[in-house]
Amino acid sequence: MTIFEIFLLVGAGFAAGLLNAVAGGGTFLSLPALIYLGVPPISANATATLIALPGYISSAWGFRHDMQREGVLSLWVIVGVGFVGSVLGALLLIITPADTFLWVVPWLLLLATVMFAFGPALLRMIQKRGVNSAGVAVSMAAILAVSIYGGYFNGGLGIMLLATFGFIGYVNLHGMNGLKNVLSAVVSLVSATTFIAAGLIVWKPALVMAISATVGGYLGARMSRRIVRTDLLRHFVTVIGVTMAAVFFLR
Repeated sequence: MTIFEIFLLVGAGFAAGLLNAVAGGGTFLSLPALIYLGVPPISANATATLIALPGYISSAWGFRHDMQREGVLSLWVIVGVGFVGSVLGALLLIITPADTFLWVVPWLLLLATVMFAFGPALLRMIQKRGVNSAGVAVSMAAILAVSIYGGYFNGGLGIMLLATFGFIGYVNLHGMNGLKNVLSAVVSLVSATTFIAAGLIVWKPALVMAISATVGGYLGARMSRRIVRTDLLRHFVTVIGVTMAAVFFLR
């Protein structure tokens, strides 16, 4: 790798970890950076999933004192359902032909961007319905669906998890952020393990970006309470998501 490529990977990894901890949307940076460097799209998606893992873990550690049980599902049930969903999503990616994935990517980016842009409003609307607004079966189905998505495509996973937690009865935003990162780490770990077994990970870029994403994720968790204008950050990430979707549509 050239010096420019290393700086690009370090910068994209750090920014992705920071964004995933504070607002989400880190994959909008890590995935295009990998594809720009010539990594095939399916391998880039698998590698971006692995890259996000250490950032999720460090962010979850930063929120460790905020997490508590809410809703009708215990943490272990949520993790177990997330495990199953991530396996299904990862296997679905492995069997997806490259041409099909290239066709699907811009739609996934667009979906993730829309969810990212309107996620806070959706979360507020869901939370107005009150705690325990979903039963056990519906809660498990919601976690399973978003975990399958996360196992297949990591982009926008954070905001989808936040909306899902609001739907199943969570109200403490800092606790939700912590649990979001815990479940994101589980989904990423399981799917990344599957991708490693399938030989889809490009290791040199992955190691560089993973280290910088870990630093960004931890700092993001520490900074999250001090950031007042998160709306400006969200607008910035939304513009990135729309731009990346447009680029892939035009390919």
